[in-house]
Amino acid sequence: MKTPRPSAAGSIPVIPKVHAQLKRSLFQPGDIISYMEMCNQEGVSLQRGMNFRLRGTVSVILMSRRPGAPYADRIEDGGNVLIYEGHDAPRRHDCPNPKKVDQPEYSGAGKLTQNGLFWREATTYKDRGTLPAQVRVYDKIKTGIWTYAGVFELVDAWQDRKGGRRIFRFKLRASDNPGDPPEERYDVITHTRLIPTEVKKEVWKRDKGKCVLCGSQENLHFDHDLPFSKGGTSLLSGNIRLLCAKHNLLKRDKIE
Repeated sequence: MKTPRPSAAGSIPVIPKVHAQLKRSLFQPGDIISYMEMCNQEGVSLQRGMNFRLRGTVSVILMSRRPGAPYADRIEDGGNVLIYEGHDAPRRHDCPNPKKVDQPEYSGAGKLTQNGLFWREATTYKDRGTLPAQVRVYDKIKTGIWTYAGVFELVDAWQDRKGGRRIFRFKLRASDNPGDPPEERYDVITHTRLIPTEVKKEVWKRDKGKCVLCGSQENLHFDHDLPFSKGGTSLLSGNIRLLCAKHNLLKRDKIE
């Protein structure tokens, strides 16, 4: 494992020890949303997996652990940690097979790529003692259907050799300080640790895309039967079920 180093192309600016305010999220971790809802939340059409400081504030990562996904993302520590693989160079006439070349830190024009921007941020956190950057994470279940995984902190980055080429890896941990407090029904709901995509897919199929209590197909949420805070696991489908917003809140009221 390599320790991130500042690029030779310039020094790393010192970032003040404050978290940038995240735009208030309409979602809570575990909410099942459409692609358009995700884009509306972020205010942009999300066309790439790595999005550094959209509109100068929040960074966004799109992940997928489905069979055939182009990158080898993984989760660790019971869903508290995400190891996210950097992204390949764009396919062009001079790069017909991006999987055969190193993942780039700089573009052909000499600007930092998304890999380079996230790398620089992780390096700054480690070397300068700044607060870690906050990143919103979305997980793809199937075409057009996503889950909001919550806010994570970018705490490490390194480079690996894979298939004879250099790739970036980024470590993000679930944040206990998710910026602006969520509003209305979400203020009593704690961070749901990352549920593996394969578990989500199994639960989605088993529960037929409906709330298990009322059959609603609206405002669905991946719910822990035994809450994570009380020792429940995110790794087994038997502890995860689909609930609508109404029944999710009713359950939370009973637990509290």
